[in-house]
Amino acid sequence: MIPQEIIRRKRDGGELDAADIRSFIDALAAGRLSEGQIGAFAMAVWFKGMSREEIVALTLAMADSGNRLQWADIDRPIADKHSTGGVGDNVSLMLAPIAAACGLAVPMISGRGLGHTGGTLDKLESIPGYMITPDADLFHQVVKQAGCAIIGQTGALAPADGRLYAVRDVTATVDSIPLITASILSKKLAAGLQTLVLDVKVGNGAFMADRDQAEILARSLVEVANGAGVKTSAMITDMNEPLADSAGNAVEMRNCLDFLAGRKGNTRLDTVVLAFAAEMLEKSGIAASLEEGEAMARRALSSGKAVEAFARMVSMLGGPADLVENPDKYLARAPVEKPVPAARSGWLAACDARGIGVSVIDLGGGRRHPADRIDHRVGFSELLPLGTRVNAGEPIALVHAADEAAAERAATAIAEHYRITEDEPVLNPVIAGLV
Repeated sequence: MIPQEIIRRKRDGGELDAADIRSFIDALAAGRLSEGQIGAFAMAVWFKGMSREEIVALTLAMADSGNRLQWADIDRPIADKHSTGGVGDNVSLMLAPIAAACGLAVPMISGRGLGHTGGTLDKLESIPGYMITPDADLFHQVVKQAGCAIIGQTGALAPADGRLYAVRDVTATVDSIPLITASILSKKLAAGLQTLVLDVKVGNGAFMADRDQAEILARSLVEVANGAGVKTSAMITDMNEPLADSAGNAVEMRNCLDFLAGRKGNTRLDTVVLAFAAEMLEKSGIAASLEEGEAMARRALSSGKAVEAFARMVSMLGGPADLVENPDKYLARAPVEKPVPAARSGWLAACDARGIGVSVIDLGGGRRHPADRIDHRVGFSELLPLGTRVNAGEPIALVHAADEAAAERAATAIAEHYRITEDEPVLNPVIAGLV
């Protein structure tokens, strides 16, 4: 395998065969390629794209660059969900234990915040003692006994993806649909999944602001995953406002516990979580239909089995055994809480979801640089949904900040991120489509 010949062929618009792709990725994982060669390959793909067969080959080669997890001793369907990222998107925290309570095994490998979007791992690190990188044996035992485990990627899973992504990040090639597809799915294949559901966000708070591009990405992910042997579907969901009524880390963990306790029904978040639970259960064969799957998910919540699965997962991964019963004992609160008053009377008609995510970062709840430490206490809660009628001065959100000055800046920013109109708005459905 001569790397520059593979790069030249893709640069000139040629189609690479599976053997050449695998040889290139093997060399990448083994450290035999320079960063220049990796960057040139990524840029060639960015400009010339890849066929579906090429993306499948790339995904499989990256998945095989490290260990593949095995679940032979678990007699449940192995399933997972992945989101392309949004603001107030804590679906995974509730979905995994709901699915576990309904009979699935969910080995969920999640990530940290990226740009303005929140990260599942950052939210979980709000819980004292929670281990996001357990060893393989503990990870296996938690999935087996609790039914689910939400952890971070280790260096043993799809290591080629880690090196390729690091180069893409500094060569303006992150937004390539073939490379996004292979990056997401290689880690999921390495996790040994049988079924997968994908949440592709679209809107001003998503990486894909354009509906057409979101559909292209969703179809690429679904077709490649199915081509690689994992039964997969995708929903396109709206991200023109925060999904939950909280955005941050500890505040979203509180939101998770409230949801599992049944206190977040009839919300956009409730709609999305139950829809994904139904899709996971139907896709895995646990439920005969989406309607049956949703009914099973609702019973898992109302019976307390879902919150029991969550508590067992947290305890087995080093967190407090009584987190569910005593959240205030463990989830730190910010010293300053400041309401955000509505600037005028009218209807909450639109908001800048991305701006809200950036405001969380400005409070210290996200990272500007990879080495930054996060203040898990800060963020926003009690965010009113779009379509709410408000009076001037009525709170539309609650800021959680480290000091008064930060709270004042954040309150001003949040007020500016919302548009209030005299006429009631027509809102997008939270689930925009299924692929």
